Amino acid sequence: MKPVSEQLTDLAARAKRSEDFVDEARAKNRAYLDNERETLKKSIATGKAQMNADAAAAQDKTRGWWNEARQSIDDRVAELRAERDDRHAAHDLKKAERRAEDAEEDAAYAVDLALQMLDEAEYAVADAILARLDADERAASESA
Repeated sequence: MKPVSEQLTDLAARAKRSEDFVDEARAKNRAYLDNERETLKKSIATGKAQMNADAAAAQDKTRGWWNEARQSIDDRVAELRAERDDRHAAHDLKKAERRAEDAEEDAAYAVDLALQMLDEAEYAVADAILARLDADERAASESA
């Protein structure tokens, strides 16, 4: 597993890529967006594989909780994509408009979830640093 500081650097770079993607997507055509979605699917799969590898190295208790949380999110995302794919076949303007609104709402919720997960990650980092400080202080007091 990477050090937290390196993970945060990666996260910042990834957040910037997401911001750039949204800006570029507004100006690009359908073919570009379809291609980018495929690229993102591959990136998501790679990220999941890395998370699985990292989780395998984690303690069983922690790993189980994170696996359940990740699986719950994966299940919901798959459900949303399946619903969107089903609706994709609709040609009616009203249905297409509702589909667009639903997709925009899904995107907004995904961003909200990512922001919440960032807060959770920051909390976990603070907790880990405090735990390390406590352990170092106890080790110093016992060796003194």
